[in-house]
Amino acid sequence: MGSSTQILHIKDLAKSFDSKTIFSKLNLDVEENQIVAIIGPSGCGKSTLLRMIAGLESVDEGVIECSENTQQNVGYVFQKPILYPHLNVEGNIALGLGETVTKNERKRRISAELKLVGLEGFSSRKVDSLSGGEAQRISVIRALLNRPSLLLLDEPFSALDIPTRRKIARDTKVILKSKKMSAIHVTHDPEEAEILADRILNWSDITAPLATEV
Repeated sequence: MGSSTQILHIKDLAKSFDSKTIFSKLNLDVEENQIVAIIGPSGCGKSTLLRMIAGLESVDEGVIECSENTQQNVGYVFQKPILYPHLNVEGNIALGLGETVTKNERKRRISAELKLVGLEGFSSRKVDSLSGGEAQRISVIRALLNRPSLLLLDEPFSALDIPTRRKIARDTKVILKSKKMSAIHVTHDPEEAEILADRILNWSDITAPLATEV
């Protein structure tokens, strides 16, 4: 890694599907305790980039280098909250804690995290009773409880109304900063990026322009 505080280094990354180039020559660095927002239109490859960082997609060209702590400890929040209806709120969040945490410690930590995002007293709620914003906040808490070195946020607020999106963006930044975590947040919403991120990049700033047919 090039810097002692750098947790992610991406150089000349490229991805294609069915012989169609999605992006090429993508370069990105992320530092410790830094929230980076990447703004770009739908379909440009933002979600694919996050999936490649998480190891869910293969690398065609280029390199993704993570610090030793980051490599095995990446959290992911998807566009739509993935919650299990047979578990209540506490049960869904507890999936992010692992099996070594005692029952009392689990309850204490979950209660503290719910309070931090304005959902105090929600532990026993059924997940099908939650609003979209509440469900997404539960997904964020679950991803953070495992204390990832890097959190990937794949437009997780895009389906919500604007006031709710702004509120959750602010809440998420408070949580990330309080835990000194790094994150990459992809979005098409510049105002949301301004609220959440320390550093904002346009997709065109980190990728080479694709060749156009003539």
